Amino acid sequence: MTQHSSQETVIGQITSVFGVKGWLKVFSHTDPREGILNYRDWTLVLDGKRIPVKLEEGRRQGQGIVVRLKGLNDRELARTYSGAEIRVPTEELPELPPGEYYWYQLEGLDVFTIEDEHLGKVHHLLETGANDVLVVRATPDSIDQRERLIPYLPNQVVMSVDLSSTRMVVDWDPEY
Repeated sequence: MTQHSSQETVIGQITSVFGVKGWLKVFSHTDPREGILNYRDWTLVLDGKRIPVKLEEGRRQGQGIVVRLKGLNDRELARTYSGAEIRVPTEELPELPPGEYYWYQLEGLDVFTIEDEHLGKVHHLLETGANDVLVVRATPDSIDQRERLIPYLPNQVVMSVDLSSTRMVVDWDPEY
């Protein structure tokens, strides 16, 4: 029998309670935001604890999303879930078209300039509105110990992504 370890990815975060019936406000990382409602089985991670929950219903509410979890109809209990990360198994994510990537796939990639200078590893990404930004942190073998913010602009800045060799090539001046 082979060990199967399920990878997870964070698709959102519970921010606060909504109303008095145990509904929760959710900050969704999916695009579009309502995409988070396509997943029914969530694992909430809060203070190192894992809480499996089922999504009962949800809807768009202003700029955010509000949800009701199965069996949760008490505002005070709901409040204890505030701040929890919402995770789902990576294999439940839809296949993306070629050349598109989930953030979790880019995290940890080694970043090189087109001149083959090692800038470090992608630590995480930031959503800035205009475009996503790669936060590249130095590693022991990078050209210096600086952290760099590099715009994630395919074919302009990001020239190639190779997940199998965990390598990304960027057209970026190391002086920036």
